[in-house]
Amino acid sequence: MRSTDSDEARSRHRAVRGIKESLRELRSQLSMYNHQVGARLELRDVDLDCLEIVLEHGPLTPTALARRTGLHPATMTGILDRLQRGGWVVRERDAEGTDRRAVLVRALQDRNAELARLRAGMSTALDDLLGGYDDEELALLTDFLRRTTEAGRAATEDLARG
Repeated sequence: MRSTDSDEARSRHRAVRGIKESLRELRSQLSMYNHQVGARLELRDVDLDCLEIVLEHGPLTPTALARRTGLHPATMTGILDRLQRGGWVVRERDAEGTDRRAVLVRALQDRNAELARLRAGMSTALDDLLGGYDDEELALLTDFLRRTTEAGRAATEDLARG
């Protein structure tokens, strides 16, 4: 291998390592941020995580939510009980389902305005940050984040399977 090839390989390795380190730092920072949001709302971290999934992908069955989070169904029952008591979600019969016992978990929008208010500062900061990127750069960032999310989802599923 020529000297320039090895220099390029080292440079690429440093760049990849830097991205991975930045992602770990981002994960930690977002975890701390979400913990503060949850504390203000009197929600446990896992409860807030589940609420966010229902907001983004709901309504969902409790089983689908448990699968998506990798949590045991009994654990999910406790989380949903707390979220329902707090006025964050409601469990409703699935009118379109074949099983009359089936329920869907739906987020209650009026209570979730509180969550949006707490997230407003971060949202504004991201708008300001992203304003410095052109459309092509935003597309690249979006693609990277989607693919990183999918890699994380696959790794989580692998760990959950044992």
